[in-house]
Amino acid sequence: MASQLNLVLERLKRGLFGEPLPTSAHDEERLTNSEALAILSSDALSSVAYATQEIVLVLGMAGAAALQFTLPITGMIVLLMVVVGISYSQTIKAYPRGGGSYRVSHDNLGSTAGLVAGASLSLDYVLTVAVSVAAGIAALTSYLPGLDAMRVPLCLAAVVVLMVANLRGVRSSAQVMSLPTYLFLGSILLLVGVGLIQLLQGSLPVLAADQQQQLLTEAAASHHHGTAMAIGPVLMMRAFSSGCAALTGIEAISDSVMAFRPVEWRNARRVLGTMVILLAVMFLGISLLASHLGLVYLENGPTLLYQIGEKVFGNGFLLLVLQLGTLLILLLAANTAYADFPRLAAFLAQDGFMPRQLASLGDRLVFSNGIVFLSIGAGLLLVLFGGSVSRLIPLYAVGVFTSFTLSQAGMVIHWLKERSRGWRVKALINGFGAVVTAVVTAVLLFSKFHQGAWLIVLAVPLLVTIFLTIHNHYRLVSKRLRLATDVKLSLPAAPAPGGAAPVVVLVGQLHRGSYEAVRYAHSIATELVAVHVDLGHGKAEAFRRQWAKQLPQVPLVILDSPYRSLTTPVVDFVHKFEEQHRKGANLFCTVVLPVFVTRHRWEALLHNQSTYFLRSALRGKGTRVITTVGFYL
Repeated sequence: MASQLNLVLERLKRGLFGEPLPTSAHDEERLTNSEALAILSSDALSSVAYATQEIVLVLGMAGAAALQFTLPITGMIVLLMVVVGISYSQTIKAYPRGGGSYRVSHDNLGSTAGLVAGASLSLDYVLTVAVSVAAGIAALTSYLPGLDAMRVPLCLAAVVVLMVANLRGVRSSAQVMSLPTYLFLGSILLLVGVGLIQLLQGSLPVLAADQQQQLLTEAAASHHHGTAMAIGPVLMMRAFSSGCAALTGIEAISDSVMAFRPVEWRNARRVLGTMVILLAVMFLGISLLASHLGLVYLENGPTLLYQIGEKVFGNGFLLLVLQLGTLLILLLAANTAYADFPRLAAFLAQDGFMPRQLASLGDRLVFSNGIVFLSIGAGLLLVLFGGSVSRLIPLYAVGVFTSFTLSQAGMVIHWLKERSRGWRVKALINGFGAVVTAVVTAVLLFSKFHQGAWLIVLAVPLLVTIFLTIHNHYRLVSKRLRLATDVKLSLPAAPAPGGAAPVVVLVGQLHRGSYEAVRYAHSIATELVAVHVDLGHGKAEAFRRQWAKQLPQVPLVILDSPYRSLTTPVVDFVHKFEEQHRKGANLFCTVVLPVFVTRHRWEALLHNQSTYFLRSALRGKGTRVITTVGFYL
């Protein structure tokens, strides 16, 4: 019964996510520049759907006079965008294997700064998914208001679809992403172009003054219990900080340089430059049209982009295309986070600051555990904040600007250390970027603190503490498991033939835990073979040499696993081993599996549960004697 259930689940998995890909296909999963623009820039490009809207929302609380500042604030944000873009183009060349803010900060400013950058970006990626999905559903409910009551369920359904698409692999998600991204780009550029032509011709209808005043009164009433804000520095800072959501996603390309085809860093810089130019043009164009039309945005009302589209295109086919493109790219803009968060989590896991499972590639050559983890976090945020873009936005951008600042400061140290050709100019560019983004971070914290940014201020140190706790656990485990690598290891005497059996012992690494399992296996075995699975990390030959040096008395078999599966090659080997001995002396075979026993239950989550899955798979194939040898950590 259990084997039939496993078979059904396996078929369902293959149907949803596709057949496993071999490790050798990794290079084929690289992205072309056009695909990379779609999959890695969608977050940044899609932000034009709500960045101007958030500026107008804040300025509207001070009345019609404040709306004239929409365009100047947009101009300041575009200049900041250019500064950050140039700074990250230098990071891409200096760190061609990726890693972004975490790796740059960790290498140049120390572990703590790297963890702060990693924690800030991790939170921002979760928020990216939540905000993008919420904004996409808002575009849908603007066009179909009757669906507004289903906002949260629709958001959660969208997250599930995104998760499944990304679990299918990089190439599959790129193919899904490309059409919506270019549909959105085309519709926005057409909107801006047609709108500017109508503006020059004087045929663009402006919102009536009395209607504008009525909407502004409603906007003021919906904030601060009916009290309007005065035009002043605080209002300008709040509007500026809200519009800075347009910069989120710019760092994504520097995190994923290795996702490009060769020459990776050169292609990554080209895509980054293209993205910044497109983003600046669309953002300025939408803000110009919104400012001229005198449009007002009310929370949970029609989006600002929808209002502009209605004025420029009328209520026809082009408006439908605009809303469809906006819906799709905002839903799929979360794909930037799905592309980058799993890689960031893998870097942190490789350094021992997150669970090791996050560093493992899944069946489709993606970091499957990171994708699932990100989906759960975004789903929780959408439920907690009711799928509201305006409630999520105050949490947004603080983390990413913190990582901007640390990354640029780290690059200054990098150039001071390296002193390569032109290092002074490069250090000056990154230094200017660090100062500017530090100022913006302070503005964001000041202006958004009481709106919810205080949650980020608490969450970043909490995450850093969790990272350090995990790292401390792995350090202690490593210390407990460490064996001298330059001595031959002894084994107990072999048992008498009558009370022994053929034994297979699984070994992942040669440490005290696996050594104890081998010692036990040797004490009960007439014939003993150790099995190691090569998961494609390039460490198999080094393991073979270490084994030959320290345990030459035990035969070692290394099994290739082109699909990175531990279970399948072990189960196949054990089945053949049992068949061989069953035909001869009709003996029961014993399989010995090493297992860690942690002090606390939560620590078990930091280790692969491979023993459990192996035991289930072996029993499903008829293996009758499976022994675990515990090593107490």
